[in-house]
Formats: sequence, structure tokens, C-alpha cells
Amino acid sequence: MKFPLVSDIASRDVLSIDIDSSISDAIEHMIEHEHRNVLVRDGSKYYIFTVLDVLNIQSEKTSLEIKLKDINLSKISTIYKDQNILDTLEYLSDALEYLCVLNLDKSLYGLLTHTDITSNIDPDTLMDNFRLDDFLKLGRRVKWVNKDDQTLELLDNMVSGSFDNVIIVEKKKPIGILTTKDVMELIKNRSDLTLSISHYMSSPVDSIEKTATIKEALNFVKSKNYKRVVVVNSEGELAGIVAQKELISLSYSRWAVLMKEYQSELSEINHMLENKNREYEVMASTDSLTGLYNRHKFSELYLSSYVSMVQRDAEMSLIMVDIDFFKKVNDTYGHNVGDKVLIQVAHSLIRTLRNIDIVCRWGGEEFVILLPTANIKNATLLANKLKDNMHHLDIDKLDAISASFGVAEVREGDEMQDVIGRADMALYLAKDSGRDCVRTELDLSI
Repeated sequence: MKFPLVSDIASRDVLSIDIDSSISDAIEHMIEHEHRNVLVRDGSKYYIFTVLDVLNIQSEKTSLEIKLKDINLSKISTIYKDQNILDTLEYLSDALEYLCVLNLDKSLYGLLTHTDITSNIDPDTLMDNFRLDDFLKLGRRVKWVNKDDQTLELLDNMVSGSFDNVIIVEKKKPIGILTTKDVMELIKNRSDLTLSISHYMSSPVDSIEKTATIKEALNFVKSKNYKRVVVVNSEGELAGIVAQKELISLSYSRWAVLMKEYQSELSEINHMLENKNREYEVMASTDSLTGLYNRHKFSELYLSSYVSMVQRDAEMSLIMVDIDFFKKVNDTYGHNVGDKVLIQVAHSLIRTLRNIDIVCRWGGEEFVILLPTANIKNATLLANKLKDNMHHLDIDKLDAISASFGVAEVREGDEMQDVIGRADMALYLAKDSGRDCVRTELDLSI
């Protein structure tokens, strides 16, 4: 078993432009070469200009003659070409799917994407028994729209939500997909964006059933040259989306096992692994922004807590938290302020909860809290305390922050998704009740 160097897998065919060039130059460059992005050079620093930036510029009516250095570009992390592929794993939590590869003199060597990493993972090293269904049970949500939705409105949503793709559904079944590649075609062809998305979506949608293994999913991505897997149930209904970087992260635990089996072949990287092992463990279990547990780790902790609850004939409850009007915060003040809100909310939750309580960032602006030994009455009291504490958060530019809460009690025989489902319904009831309030599963029967 051999772990390749970054130079072995990096793409050398890189479209780049100087930071002193204009926006117009960058767009023409992208269209001419049919690329969805262009690398922007600024000395030894590198940025990326993407099709989502183009959409944002159009929506804000920014002059195309402004230079690239005068707009807010996303900076790309760098890695040296002689480093090992294992060194790339720590970057998988980054929102950007790119790594800039440098020569030893810091000149540009190439570009590394999640696709490059995925294409160089041997499927035989993956967990054959780990299925997509197990991953989707963690509650991942996807962005989906109806085929009659207006294209212009959809593109605005892609910009505000930083979505690189959306799924078009009809009767819960995926009938089309729109990716940044399709968006680039719309820009190139100056398409009529007042038409419905059904005119421009790519169809049909290649999908894979949620019972497939991670190995099968990775082979599917490789054979189709896709950046994501559209997952359906046995009836063909949309079940979720799994991105390349998530497939890579899931495969890492299997890699760790194989490393022990091939000690003689891996002696050259043992020292590196010793230094990075703790970093990998943290990366695999925590949310990079808030430092809270991620969904995968929460699932493990739920199972162990549930076993303890049953063995001790104890009680346990679960709270779902959703920050109110979070999209408006991002749209009005930008994602940097939005990130500050998420961090402050996470800290507020931790300060109030007990040491035995388990809190994770569920995704986006949602959090989930598991309360061992707490019945639904005590959990509701705690949820109200957490709600009130939100009002006292001091965040730049914002007058106040509020959140809605859904509470459910864990019952013997419950799967995690059962409890999540009841808490989620209670949360939506709280939203419908005007937000900034607490509702429980008991309110659902009233």
C-alpha cells in the first residue's frame, strides 16, 4: 500500500490571472477556457474567483472594470508538492475545495481538489460495511427546489446560501440538478433568467441508492467524474447528498486500521502520523467553526448514552435549537458576522449546560443537545433558560439574537432519528408560533 505525494496527484493545468486584472478580464478568461473558476495570483498568495463570485457581482451591479484586488476574494491554503496525501486531510473541513500546490521556492506547481484526492484513494481501503444510509441518518439536509421556480431567484439563493448545487424535485423524486458548471453556461450564453429552472437544469439525475456502501459510492463518483453523490431511497425519492470530502473523511478511519497492518511499508511516515494523530481525531469529531461535536461524533455519543439510559432505567431528553432569521443576518451583514453569531451561540450553550450534557452543531444554524438523566419537564426548563440567555449576547452590528427550541424525550426503543424527528417537529411548531420560544413534543398533540 502506497500513499502518494501531493505532486503525484495535483492538477498541473491551472487557469490563473494576476490580481491587478479586472473582473471583466477574469470572466472572459473563464468563459474562453470553459472554467468555473480562475486562480488569482498575488505574489506568494493565491485566491480563487468562482462562478458564485460572478453571480454575486451581477446581483450587486458591481462594475466589471474594478480590479480583482479591490473585491473580497477567498484565499486558498497552500501545501508543498513533496508532502504526503495524508497532509491534505486536515484541509477537508475547509469550505473551499481547493489547495494550491507550491514548489519549494513557493512558485506555483499546480492545484489540488477534492476530486484529485478522491481519485487517488484505493476503494479496497474503504469500509465495505459502512453504508450511505448510516451517514444519512445523521440528519444531513439538502437544498432542493421545484421545477417551476424562477432561475434568477434560485441563483440569488445560491449566492446567499453559498450552495454550489441544488436539486430539482417533483413528487419528492430528483428530476434535475443545477451546478456551478451549469451556471457558467447560463452566464456564457446570456440566458433569460426569468424562465423556470426546468429550462436549464441538467436531467436526468444520476443517483445511487442509500443502501450502497462507501466503496460503491466512491467508485460511482470516480466513474461519473462527479463532485457529489445524489442519494435516493428504494422508491427513488431524494434522501440526501454526500460530497466528495465527506466520503474521504469517512474512509480515514479505515486508513488508520490499514496503517497498523502495513507498518513496514509505512515506516517513512510514522513520525508524521504520531504528530498528526491527535489533529486527525479532533478533525473527525468536531465542527471546525464552533469547536462543538459534529453529527458523526454526536451519533456515537447518543448510542453510548442510550445504552446507559436503558441499563440504569434512567431518563434522557433532546433539544433542537435553530437561530431565528439567520439567513437575514448573513444577507445583511455578511458571513463573517454570521460566523460570529454561530460561535457566540455555541459558547452560550456550553456555559449553561452541565458537564454531562452533549451539544453538537447539527448543520447550518442548527444545534442539537442531548441531556442524560433529564426528563422532558427539566429539559423544557433548561431550553427556556438557554433561550433567555440568547437575548444577552453582544455581537457586532446586531441588536439582538433569538432562537427557537424543540424538545423531545428519549424513549426505550427509540432510534436517534426518531427522537430527532419529534424534536424537529416541535422546533417547527416553535417557528410557526412566532419564533423565540420553546415547544415540546407534548405540544404536537394539542
